[in-house]
Amino acid sequence: MHVPGLYIVYQEGKGRSVFTSIPLRDGDLIEICPVIVIPSVEVPVIHKTFLHDYYFLWGENMKSCAIALGYGSLYNHAVDPNANFLLDFENEHIEIHAIKDIEAGEEITINYHGEPGDDEPLWFPL
Repeated sequence: MHVPGLYIVYQEGKGRSVFTSIPLRDGDLIEICPVIVIPSVEVPVIHKTFLHDYYFLWGENMKSCAIALGYGSLYNHAVDPNANFLLDFENEHIEIHAIKDIEAGEEITINYHGEPGDDEPLWFPL
């Protein structure tokens, strides 16, 4: 489930990016992304594949990982994003919520570390 108006644009240097064609307001639910959970014993295999840059850490101990369906694995990183994500282990989905007003035509971003403002280096260059 996602709000109407989400679309993908390819941006040089960033790859696929999620945008909105409608204005979103702080607090709006943008998307509920079902996930495919990958057990902890299989995580080392993911590190050797293209999927390495598309998964979320998962589970109570964050030893597993999950691939988000929908647009979930395509949101780009920003230190000060306009959206945030909530991991719902019980229902096996990720909720994406606006944490600022987002104008039509604007890219929707999340902080990959899970906390807006966290400026720790990423595992890949931007």
